[in-house]
Amino acid sequence: MPPTHPLAHYRRFLKDSIRQEIDFSRTDQNQGVPAPPIEKPYAGDARRIDLLPAGRWKDPRSVDLPAAIANRQSRRMFLHQPLSLEELSFLLWATQGLRGKAAAGHAYRTVPSAGCRHALETYLAVFRVSGLESGVYRYLPMSHQLLHEFSEERLADKLVEASLGQSFAGRAAVTFLWAAVPYRMEWRYGAAAHKMIALDAGHVCQNLYLACEAIHAGTCAIAAYDQKKVDALLRLDGEEEFVIYLAPVGKVSAG
Repeated sequence: MPPTHPLAHYRRFLKDSIRQEIDFSRTDQNQGVPAPPIEKPYAGDARRIDLLPAGRWKDPRSVDLPAAIANRQSRRMFLHQPLSLEELSFLLWATQGLRGKAAAGHAYRTVPSAGCRHALETYLAVFRVSGLESGVYRYLPMSHQLLHEFSEERLADKLVEASLGQSFAGRAAVTFLWAAVPYRMEWRYGAAAHKMIALDAGHVCQNLYLACEAIHAGTCAIAAYDQKKVDALLRLDGEEEFVIYLAPVGKVSAG
């Protein structure tokens, strides 16, 4: 890319961000600041829905791991049938669920995260999930529950608009929206945290792709969206928490 290219400035910014040195002596963790919560707080009387814990659902493995990897592809055409709550439980566990007991300040999950910081919150725009009304939900990995955030008129239309007209975002059974809470990672890594957050999002979405293959579902990651509109749709402030990645999920034809 020539130095005078319009994107040259952004490339330098990206390279500097990726190559940011970590000065642990100046991080909040090193300064003795308490770790931020590993899960976004919620009101005690908030409406929560129990999900089936790991080991309680029927074995979803319709394909083995090599087949899931080989068949992985982005799928934008979905059948007009709902996901079961059991299937959604499996997808949530596969992407952000716990694989052991949570300890003070961290929790080991089914996906890797730099420093076990797990700076992502999982939101769901639910359209067709058996037993759930349409609306916006948030996954609570510590208790493996869904928190009903709010109902929204014309949710599918608004999500498509925020996704720059990508209609499959509103035709899915459910669309996953991952939001970053940057301070969770900044607390440990300072300015280098933002690279780690982007890497974490990739880990999570790849697990979703493979888990979908196991239940005859499909997904297609979306990174092109209107940041202000999608943050506003989830009622996020866009500073301390903001959307970083989307992935519509729906059932697909077997074979």
